[in-house]
Parts: sequence; structure tokens; C-alpha cells
Amino acid sequence: MGYLVGGLWTARGGRKRIEARQLRNLRRLVEKVRRDSPLFRRLYADLRPSSEIEIGDLPVTRKPDLIREFDDWLTIRSLPLARAREHLRDIRNVGVPIDDVAVFQTSGTSGEPAVIVLSSSFVEYAYGIMMARFERYHWRLIRDVRKLGVRVTITGGNGHFAGNGFNKLVQRLNPRLARGLGLTFIEAEQPIDRLVDRLNAIANVAWIVTYPSMLAILVREKEAGRLRIEPALFSTGGETLTDDLRERVRRAFPSLKYGIADTYGCTECLVLSFECSHGRKHVNEDWVILEAVDEAMQPVPDGTLSATVLLTVLANEVQPFIRYDLGDCVRFYEDACLCGSPFRSFQVEGRQATLVRVGEVTLSPLVFDLEHDHAQRIQLVQSSERDFEVRIQLADVAAAELVFQEVIESVKRVFRDNGLEDVAVRESEALPEFTAGGKFHEVVPLRSADAGEITLSGRRQSASE
Repeated sequence: MGYLVGGLWTARGGRKRIEARQLRNLRRLVEKVRRDSPLFRRLYADLRPSSEIEIGDLPVTRKPDLIREFDDWLTIRSLPLARAREHLRDIRNVGVPIDDVAVFQTSGTSGEPAVIVLSSSFVEYAYGIMMARFERYHWRLIRDVRKLGVRVTITGGNGHFAGNGFNKLVQRLNPRLARGLGLTFIEAEQPIDRLVDRLNAIANVAWIVTYPSMLAILVREKEAGRLRIEPALFSTGGETLTDDLRERVRRAFPSLKYGIADTYGCTECLVLSFECSHGRKHVNEDWVILEAVDEAMQPVPDGTLSATVLLTVLANEVQPFIRYDLGDCVRFYEDACLCGSPFRSFQVEGRQATLVRVGEVTLSPLVFDLEHDHAQRIQLVQSSERDFEVRIQLADVAAAELVFQEVIESVKRVFRDNGLEDVAVRESEALPEFTAGGKFHEVVPLRSADAGEITLSGRRQSASE
């Protein structure tokens, strides 16, 4: 209730109140980490007093450095990395707190999995601030969708990932709330036909929460007539949702009364932003600072695409993420949103971990056409800078040779069109695979492949996994 009331009060005060609240929360967090985090005490030793700090005074932080200093990073001394990893090794501990904190892990999309620690106050923030940002449209949506049927979450089930773990944490802490939300979980990693059967067996699927890559799979199954559900709403996150996929989903699922709600967040900050009734993403600026910066970590003007984005989570005092380099590319809107929200809105142009680099050329995964009538799933994996392999899960085994030939030629054409003649693309016997967190990337860049993001055939996972 504190986050709900505070969030409403801040929003009604407009930009002046938002910026004042954000600065107070930032200075409070800086004072906390200087006192209780040995790592940040060293990082901030030569900075001016906490009561005078501005966001630009603080150094940029990055995942590998923080993980290496994990035991000194947290503001609590009761959870060393060894204890956290021991907890994460047991799948039975998913959603089970350690003392009074919850522990999750990222899937390592950017190349290295991270251990994420959330306090009970962050769980309160997640629900309180979400309700504070609801418009009448959202309350009506929730009410109507709950009447229509159940909510299903499709995400990774083979690890302590936020999609699965947070649901189980809520079920453990507040079973009544979990029942009210209609939480049903389906593992994304299972074969497509089994996943479709499970969905078809659920009466009245009204709302599905998943990744855009899984949504693309559901669309293909719906178009083929194998998936029979008629949901009213999809919620997506964790990956870039393209306009083409949005349109295709609308055509395949005419039942979508409320369309697709696409959120931008990460395990480091599950409730980073909210999507308004006009479809724009707004930052929860009273508790989150999101900086669009260039290669030199300097701010870029609104309307300019950033080289990366820096995240500061003001609602997590246990594991401080302060000016944390997320690696994503965003563009803040220059104009105010028609919804009337005073919180800044932005677009996500691409998530850094999905970009393919060959020499000096950088390609979006969206330039590759990886669909075929005789294939259920196709994956392009970069095995070295100029070597790629195509993996296909066939719908028609008899057409294997033709499918591989046509897909490989399509991929080579993209490279040639971008001035890349000396790139090898070969057929692979391995099947397409999901990430550890249950995402399916049609294109797996070299960095993710080398770091163990997907366990390639014949390769071991990285030690950090």
C-alpha cells in the first residue's frame, strides 16, 4: 500500500515531483550502499557527500565486475555467492527464499548468467507500483480477462529464472493472491506438439504471458490449425517484439480483445516500466533511472537511439544496481504521450545480445527469414566470426534436403546483400535449442554461443552456468 499510495501521489505532482522523489531515493540508496556494501564503499570513496550526489557523478557498473565482487557487492553479509549458488543448484528451491530474500538467476542472454537477489520490499514494490500505474483501461482489462478464464505463463522451467520463480514465490508467500491471478505455468522447453496439447487441454485460456520468440511459435501453430485456444490477451517481455509479429498475431488470434501488452524489464528489475493504454512504454522514474547513453557513456538527446542503456534500481537496497550497463538500445520519445502520464516514454530498438557481428558489419536478427512451410523451428547459430550453422526441427522429414537448401540460400543472400561474401553457412544435425531461461532465439550470435547461453552440441556450458 505504501508503494501504491506513494506512486499515485508522485504521478499527480507531475515532472517536478517525480524528479524530486527520484533524487531523494537515489541519495538515500547511495548513502545505504556506502555504509553497507564494501564494493560501493570503495567505488564511491572519493565522491562528494551522498546528500549532494547527482546520477552523473556515479561510475558505470557492469555485470562481470559485480559478479566477481559478489560477496562485497550485497548490503547483507549473510548471503555469500557460494551459498547462493548452492541454493540455485537444487531445482526444488525454485521460489523458496533464503532467510528473507529471494534468489533468481538470469539466463545469460548477454553472455554471462547473473545471480539476482530480491528483498521482500522489492516484491511489495513490484505489485504496489504496478497498481499505481494502472489506468481505468487496465483495471477493466484485468476484470474482464479474469472472467474469461485462466492466465498461463510459458517460460523456462529448468532453472531459477524470474518468470517461473517469481510465480512460485508468490504462490508460496500468498496463495490467495496467486489463485486470484489464475497462475498456471507451462515449461517452454518441451516439444512443440506437447506444449500445444497442454494448452489445448486447458479450458478457457484467457491470458498468456511469454516471450516474443515463443509467441512466434504459437502463431505458427495457430495458423496451422493445431492450436485451438482463443485468448483475449498476450503479455510479452524479455525480447524485442516486432511490428510484423504484432500484426501476424492479430491476424492469427482474432479473439484478442486486448491485443498484446509488451513490457520492458529484466531480472535485475522486473518492474522497470509499464505500458499505457496508448501502447507506449513508460519508465517508473520514481524508483527506476534509465539513461540512454552513447559509447562514451554520455547522455544522448531524446529522439536519438542509444548505444546502450544504464539502469539504476532505487527499489532494491540488498543488491544495488546503480548505473548498470544493460547493453540494450533505446530511444526516448521527444513528445508527451497521449495517455497523459508524466513519466517519460521510450522505444526499445533492439536488445544488444541478439545482434550479429561479422567483421565491421552488425546485423539485426530480424533481417533473416527463418521460416519454412516444412519446418516447425529453425535456428541460425554463429559458431565463429564468419561461420554459421543452420538447425532445423522438421515438420516433414522427407523434405529435409530441400528445406536446408532453401534456408541456407536465404541466409547467404542476406550476407551477400550486406557485402559479406566470405561467410560460410552449413547444415547442422543438431536440433534447435532454447536458452536456459526458456527463450527461443532464432538467431544465436557468437557471444551468446561461446558463453554457454545455449548448450551447443558437443560443447560444455560455461562454469558460471
